[in-house]
Amino acid sequence: MTSHTPSTLELERRAYRAGQSRRSVLVAIASTIAFAVIVWATVINTPGWAAVQQSFFNPEIALASLPRIWDGFLLNLRVLGLSVITVGICALGLALLRTLRGPVFFPVRVIAAAYTDIFRGLPFIIVLYLFGFGIPTLIGVRIDPVVLGVIAVTLTYSAYVSEVIRAGIEAVHPSQTLAARALGLGYTQTMRRVVLPQALRKMTPPLMNDFVAMQKDVGLISILGAVDAVLAAKIESSQTYNFTPYVVAGILFILLAIPTVRLTDWYTAKLRAREQAGAIL
Repeated sequence: MTSHTPSTLELERRAYRAGQSRRSVLVAIASTIAFAVIVWATVINTPGWAAVQQSFFNPEIALASLPRIWDGFLLNLRVLGLSVITVGICALGLALLRTLRGPVFFPVRVIAAAYTDIFRGLPFIIVLYLFGFGIPTLIGVRIDPVVLGVIAVTLTYSAYVSEVIRAGIEAVHPSQTLAARALGLGYTQTMRRVVLPQALRKMTPPLMNDFVAMQKDVGLISILGAVDAVLAAKIESSQTYNFTPYVVAGILFILLAIPTVRLTDWYTAKLRAREQAGAIL
């Protein structure tokens, strides 16, 4: 069995690619060092950095406040977990209502469109005030802030997510629906077995982005009196006269968002590679 010997041209190509790779690594190292020097010269090596570090990045206060902030962060996770379920159900229902065809469904489409317009336009903090304090006043009963927070998140993000789902459904070519109906599938079967599986691939990246935004906004339920990570940080800050607890709460939210952001980037790149595979020779 004879071994294959690369041609001279192939060897030159390999040497060129190896040289380009080494050059890229060297450029990356140099740019990183230059950036670090700039940060040191403009931020760390300044007269006010010691005061900033003491007020915002105090390790002792961070460790002391972490247990209470972590307990509050678990409450944020609880609201987030419940909201993912309720938003998914409500948003899918809204999207299906907006995609109904025929004049008989015109009032339903108008109501669904008005809902999405209103709650996409209202700032989330106003929704929290209106429904977080309005519902208990209306019925005269004290309600758990977690429940009120889930309601506010659901009302707001159902409007955003429903539009993403509707766009995904309408991105599926009409021939798919016509073919399914020609095979004898009803409307529900067509949506469940043909349209939604194809739409899911198209709408997954924007849905993940909405999920990241939802992760951040659940930190606003402290307005309703829930002792979440933000309110716990505020309590710790008022006791220590230091802003480090807020930084600790922010880091927890960042650590929560990073996996979703990276997963979104990976999935988006995977879809792009799949779509461009046929054009690459």
